[in-house]
Amino acid sequence: MSTDGPATTSARPENAGRPARNPWLIALIVTMATFMEVLDTTIVNVALSHIAGNLSAGLDESTWVLTSYLVSNAIILPMSGWFSSLLGRKRFYMTCVALFTVSSFLCGFAPSLGWLIFFRVLQGLGGGGLQPSEQSILVDTFPAEKRGMAFAVAGIAMLTAPSIGPTLGGWITDNYNWRWCFYINIPIGILSLILTSRFVTDPPHARPIRFREGFRIDYIGLGLIALGLGALQIVLDKGEREDWFDSSFIQGLALIALVALVFAVFWELRERQPVVDLKLLGERNFGIANLLMFMVGFALFGSSVLIPQMLQTQMGYTAQQAGMVLSLGALVVMVMMPMVGFLVSRIQPKWMVLFGVAVQAASLFYMTRFNLQMDFQTAMWARCFQAFGLAFLFVPINTAAYAYLPPGKNNNASALINLSRNMGASFGISAVTTLLAQRAQFHQNQLVGHLTPYDLNYQTALERITERMISAGVGAVDAARRAEAVVYRMLEQQATMLAYIDNFWILGWLFLAILPLVFLLKRIERGKGAAMH
Repeated sequence: MSTDGPATTSARPENAGRPARNPWLIALIVTMATFMEVLDTTIVNVALSHIAGNLSAGLDESTWVLTSYLVSNAIILPMSGWFSSLLGRKRFYMTCVALFTVSSFLCGFAPSLGWLIFFRVLQGLGGGGLQPSEQSILVDTFPAEKRGMAFAVAGIAMLTAPSIGPTLGGWITDNYNWRWCFYINIPIGILSLILTSRFVTDPPHARPIRFREGFRIDYIGLGLIALGLGALQIVLDKGEREDWFDSSFIQGLALIALVALVFAVFWELRERQPVVDLKLLGERNFGIANLLMFMVGFALFGSSVLIPQMLQTQMGYTAQQAGMVLSLGALVVMVMMPMVGFLVSRIQPKWMVLFGVAVQAASLFYMTRFNLQMDFQTAMWARCFQAFGLAFLFVPINTAAYAYLPPGKNNNASALINLSRNMGASFGISAVTTLLAQRAQFHQNQLVGHLTPYDLNYQTALERITERMISAGVGAVDAARRAEAVVYRMLEQQATMLAYIDNFWILGWLFLAILPLVFLLKRIERGKGAAMH
């Protein structure tokens, strides 16, 4: 039986091509650099004002520090499987670690905003290849029955890093300097390179291909994917700030993204040696897993933007206090991930995914009970509730995704599923920020209708505030004017709070809408090989 197709464990032993060294050591080694890479997607968010001031740039200009990283990261992600096949997975992974580490140093050393943005592009190119390579290494290092625990290790890094990034970045910026947000990557990167060189090996199917007769580089596919994903990422990141399609800049980039990506899909499906193997999505489990992972990214990053922003703007929390809410959720993920990794080899992944999706929906509906008088514990428990559900999604989804794929496709599969999660994050952040602005305006228009002399509640509140100001020594006319301003600020605050609640409702219903997809996942036979049918 060919090793390229479905095979039983007798035809292709589970330990074929696996390293003799302790697989848990390898899991920890390849997770180190990935953790730092994911951390870098959020660690500088709270430092933008410091960066702008230090480099004599405007705050709007400084947001390109985030956008440039996300764009280059999105471009390299789907191509990482192809580069792994071309260079060899270990060599490509070490190249990515080296580029990420060197560019981190250069980011910290950057003398101007222009240079910082350029170095962030390099950092994103290096970091974008780490997650798919790590995941592919874990799939090939662990047998199918132990793969859940391996994904749990990776999941701890990928789900906790974005949560603690803003808190850590704020602490570093307040106590040291924003440049140390980048410098902290250097020792981890060097250690990762040394350990990877010594302990990580490539199985036969992950070694570099030779430039033999008939092999050619898919330049058209490379160009279309880079152009399409790069333009799309800028649209998603800058759309709200530029007022979406009222901006000719966004219109042009959206058109470029649409045309390039449509042509890329048609080209890659017809290409004999594609950069991105889209045909993998035709395998039912893998296709559904990608859609589910998109939703995980959508909800995780979308809510990670909403919750701290709500706590800071509506309730006066400091960045560190708001970050603590996310960090406690990250602690729940760290505790639950190993347990889920243990259970996934004993319970069908589809049932665990079903449970995780249901918990996600329930947690988001619980957040619709938020109000302006809630305390820290309410926000903390809501985030922990959500984090509990997330732990039941990452590991089972990845386990189901690889269950029916042959090992030779692991590099390409890892690239696609990581792209799905990252694009879900970009769409989620863009969607919630846009909805927040639109719904806040909607509710404000609705509430303003009550600010009339004929509304008893409005008049009562106005009189109470005016009397309080007069008793504090403010003149009657001035007190009446100030009272109106106070009431209007309260109205704006209430309208914005209602907009946050609308976002939580929508995210909750989106999760309920994908529940039927979970039932389409195929059953995975316990103890069988990755390509069992």
